Amino acid sequence: MSSGLSYALGVLILFVATPAFAQDDPRFCPTRPSIGGSSCTTEPGRVHVELSALDWQRDDQADQREDRIVTADLLTRVGIGKDTEIQLGWTAYGQDRTRDKATGAIDTVTGTGDVTFAVRQHLAGEKGKVFSAGVQLFVTAPTGRYPVGAGTWSSGIIVPVQYDLTDKVAIAVTGEADAAANQSGVGHHLAYSEITGLRYKFSDSVSATAELSLERDNDPGQHNTIALAALSAAWRPTKIVQLDILAVAGLNQAAPSLRLVTGGAILF
Repeated sequence: MSSGLSYALGVLILFVATPAFAQDDPRFCPTRPSIGGSSCTTEPGRVHVELSALDWQRDDQADQREDRIVTADLLTRVGIGKDTEIQLGWTAYGQDRTRDKATGAIDTVTGTGDVTFAVRQHLAGEKGKVFSAGVQLFVTAPTGRYPVGAGTWSSGIIVPVQYDLTDKVAIAVTGEADAAANQSGVGHHLAYSEITGLRYKFSDSVSATAELSLERDNDPGQHNTIALAALSAAWRPTKIVQLDILAVAGLNQAAPSLRLVTGGAILF
């Protein structure tokens, strides 16, 4: 009788505990749609896939207008360790259209973009902690045609830091330094930036982020300081699916005028 009671009790405990384990949320942390970075890494054995369905950017200068459209901009993130992931990014198709305002002449270039390989390491912070930090190293291979691609190799480092002010509000700062490709397609130059963002969670499935970005680009052809403001929103209909949208506006003459991006992410 005693052994039967023990068996029944054991079955009851297993039955009660199983839903609790099933309710544990997966580590689903897309980098998009923010223009800043993230320290969150994919769990070992799982894969994040992030996709820009449409990415349109307009750069309206005094002498010309440039419109760039990118579709199927794909990023795959694979967890290879508790706090380590590798990434592979590729732009499947892009179109760059430039119109000379004086003559009306139009130049259009289409093609695939570059391939980027990156390693992200989570350095500090875990679930329930208010502070997190990480580092990401990347290298980009010139597989695409300029101006859809950069035209030559480039590399860089990204350092994201985040602090949760409350359960709903978080502030994030991303620093980046690149050996960026020269606009001529030959050689490299230093480019560095800082992005500061404020994220608000309306619920577990809906969040919005406001960001300011300041970038210094020391291209030999023309040194520029680029200032941007961005606003993005993400919706998660399930625990492993996200749909999102991003709008970016230029704040000075050197910055592109407007950028709109739609897409999403899924966890496998």
